[in-house]
Amino acid sequence: MNELSNRLNRLSPSATLAMSQKSGELRAQGIDIINMSVGEPDFNTPAHIKAAAKQAIDENYSRYSPVAGYLSLREAISAKLQRENGLDYAPSAISVSNGAKQSVCNTLMALVNPGDEVIIPAPYWVSYPEMVKLAGGTPVIVSAPIEQDFKITPAQLEAAITPATRALILCSPSNPTGSVYSRDELHGLADVLARHERVMVVSDEIYEHINYVGRHESIAQFESVRERVVVVNGVSKAYAMTGWRIGYIAGPEWVVKGCNKLQGQYTSGPCSVSQKAAEAAYNGSQDCVEQMRQAFERRRDLIVRLARQIPGLEVNEPHGAFYLFPRCSFYFGKTDGKRVINDSMDLAMYLLEEGHVATVGGAAFGSPDCIRMSYATSDENICEAMRRVAEALARLH
Repeated sequence: MNELSNRLNRLSPSATLAMSQKSGELRAQGIDIINMSVGEPDFNTPAHIKAAAKQAIDENYSRYSPVAGYLSLREAISAKLQRENGLDYAPSAISVSNGAKQSVCNTLMALVNPGDEVIIPAPYWVSYPEMVKLAGGTPVIVSAPIEQDFKITPAQLEAAITPATRALILCSPSNPTGSVYSRDELHGLADVLARHERVMVVSDEIYEHINYVGRHESIAQFESVRERVVVVNGVSKAYAMTGWRIGYIAGPEWVVKGCNKLQGQYTSGPCSVSQKAAEAAYNGSQDCVEQMRQAFERRRDLIVRLARQIPGLEVNEPHGAFYLFPRCSFYFGKTDGKRVINDSMDLAMYLLEEGHVATVGGAAFGSPDCIRMSYATSDENICEAMRRVAEALARLH
């Protein structure tokens, strides 16, 4: 009687949201939890962006927007892509959605048929495989371990492509690893993709501005594949606007039209006030973006140094985003006398309940030997969290 659809039963719940909820429950019991499970900047939205939203309310931007978003916002995004990325997309080749998450999902729903395969490098963001399944496709996971800095090679990509391959999802800078593909590395992948004309690329670039190695590189820059790349981005991470829910795609107009058709049936255009705020973000001073980037880089240096002092954790140096993804399999099979740590999910729960630090087990990201720690929090919280983690892990034998 009470049966959910097969479509929904095939989906897994979000592990990141589940861990965040669990830490919230413990906090409600009066326990001091440091939350390193959530992928969200801890800064407030910059003042000039909030001022634009207030002005939009006063000017009665309170009605439905066009399904693809206001033309003025799409023009601002077009200008940003030209200015910062050297990419030429007309406003008609851009569609604005309720966050980059919907932008990815729209694209997959528009492109993928039952039986189609979608290549997903692992570690991956938790929602990618679930979105592919929602679209009726089959996720094909290609693993890149810490020894490869969590990045797949052209040879791995070539080996994964079959006649059923419809798309590759690429995320750089990466959630959950912070790894960043260089121009040469992207060029190598593009050379492979150029030989397989049916394969589209969904390029998730939401962490573009949280980058510690210089200029962001997009796979859309390569002429050989550009007409098959859908760039996904938004304001959440760069401008500390996670709750405003504005993301976008820029890509071939036939894909964008398909996404608009889809979006027109199930959400329509995104929040009108948020769109005017996003417009101010793209058109205004970018000093706030650089200030936050510098803070994240300082925190990256801090957490890497502290994590490398903990025996048993294998730590690479992330070049973007705000995550550390250490390999922790050294602790599997160990016990504190009360429980045995069988895997990274057990370890994450142990660190939460015994160390009072919320992390996320790597199995949710396709890398069961690792855990994800978000350093989008204060220096003080990072220092205290890593002290607690070190003490809790020291009790495992």
